[in-house]
Amino acid sequence: VQLQASGGGLVQAGGSLRLSCATPRIDWRLNAGGWYRQTPGKQRELVASITAVGSANYRDSVKGRFTISRDTVKNTLYLQMNSLKPEDTAVYYCNVGPFRTVLSGSFSFWGQGTQVTVSS
Repeated sequence: VQLQASGGGLVQAGGSLRLSCATPRIDWRLNAGGWYRQTPGKQRELVASITAVGSANYRDSVKGRFTISRDTVKNTLYLQMNSLKPEDTAVYYCNVGPFRTVLSGSFSFWGQGTQVTVSS
């Protein structure tokens, strides 16, 4: 399943955005979810993850500013991004699967990401 991220855009430093990822037919009791980002010339990196039981983890650079959540009724994965910094500029992707796969990012398929640009 290729998941499509949405909600990106251009925002000034200090601003906020909420990214969404529709996750139809995903059994959240069995799967974890992750948000990733990638800038040109760099590898995609895991930004935040949420386990099947709802435990969230973040990379150090976004702790306290980003919040990952999921709505199992709406079948949607979210990433609330506050206090955005220019270094958060990237294409953001979402994916869902076994927790180890979310941590490693070793998915076979990636959907289209959404561009987040933070101006200084």
